[in-house]
Amino acid sequence: MDMISPKNAYAQYNNSRIMTASPAELTLMLYEGAIKFVNIAIVGIENEDNKKKCENIVKADRIIEEFQLTLNDKYEVSKDFNKVYTYIRQRLLEANISSDKEILEEVLKHLRTMRDTWKQVMEQNAGNGTKVS
Repeated sequence: MDMISPKNAYAQYNNSRIMTASPAELTLMLYEGAIKFVNIAIVGIENEDNKKKCENIVKADRIIEEFQLTLNDKYEVSKDFNKVYTYIRQRLLEANISSDKEILEEVLKHLRTMRDTWKQVMEQNAGNGTKVS
């Protein structure tokens, strides 16, 4: 009988969750991922672990970059989102160079606000049958 390790079982579950998620759910997962990586980078700064800090800032930056690349220019609000994403990416770069935890805490506030707003949009649209993508 094959035994699946808890780590492998979680990886399989997480992969299944990603593969079956709607575009709106994937966006929410990406916000959660960016928040997680920024939190890990903060721990890296606190522990003077430059590698952990750098790797996780880069991971968060890649998520934000992906958000920028997938913006739909036909909507005016996309320009506003692009400005916010550009600002966040600039702050991530500054935090990576300076190892300034306060900058990352500022980035977290922005990401949490954006995530929470996205959740509200998803909930409102679920209530009226509209799909968010």
